[in-house]
Amino acid sequence: MKETRKRTFTCGLDAAIAVMGGKWKGLILFALQDGPLRFGELRRAVAGISERVLISQLREMETTGLLHREVYHQVPPKVEYSLTGFGRSLNRAMAPLGEWGEEHIERIEGMPWDEVR
Repeated sequence: MKETRKRTFTCGLDAAIAVMGGKWKGLILFALQDGPLRFGELRRAVAGISERVLISQLREMETTGLLHREVYHQVPPKVEYSLTGFGRSLNRAMAPLGEWGEEHIERIEGMPWDEVR
């Protein structure tokens, strides 16, 4: 008899948001859309992120299969991060949401965030 597994997520949006998990992953995905970047390049491309948070987010994204970490054994050591097919597909899915955000950015910036939270 086949065992039925209980679904963790209520819908696809719920699952997608779980993979995204916060503000930084989307910005990292966006930064990597044009090709591989080294850690320092990523840190400069994602304004406001601390080194500690970037390291943590990159590890999570590698674990979930959104990005690939390539280590080049040379002196000095070189590590590059790039999107996997899974990561590129998420980037494509997020594009319309980014367009919506751009279209409504002034309204969103004017929202009373202290009252909303």
